[in-house]
Amino acid sequence: MSSIIPADLRYAETHEWVRANDDGTVTVGITDHAQRLLGDLVFVEIPEVGRVVSAAEACAVVESVKAASDVYSPLDGVIVEVNETLADNPELINQDPYGEGWILRIKTAAALDELLDAAAYEAIAAADEDEDAGSLTDPKLVE
Repeated sequence: MSSIIPADLRYAETHEWVRANDDGTVTVGITDHAQRLLGDLVFVEIPEVGRVVSAAEACAVVESVKAASDVYSPLDGVIVEVNETLADNPELINQDPYGEGWILRIKTAAALDELLDAAAYEAIAAADEDEDAGSLTDPKLVE
């Protein structure tokens, strides 16, 4: 079963997706591929609003019945909003990773074209599945 990879989003090699918003912010979450490999999520540790983050910096944690995994900021910026609903409903990431399961919003001046497009991310996701269909193989994502 292949992952859903929307063509209108940008992606990080560490399995985060990024959607540009009209107000100059970006919404960030983990990909369908990542949530499926992690399994049922039971806890999400979200960052504080106002926190300054750098690209590739761990800024949140998702925990499943299998593992706890860092979520990395795909861009430099300031966290301006977090999805408080995830505190009581972490399974939203499993149910709707590109919608209600978003994790945080960042105000950034960074260019999204530095991130992977859907085709490039699809190649990474496919390589993961070829290596080991049962777990995430990116050592930056699984501790």
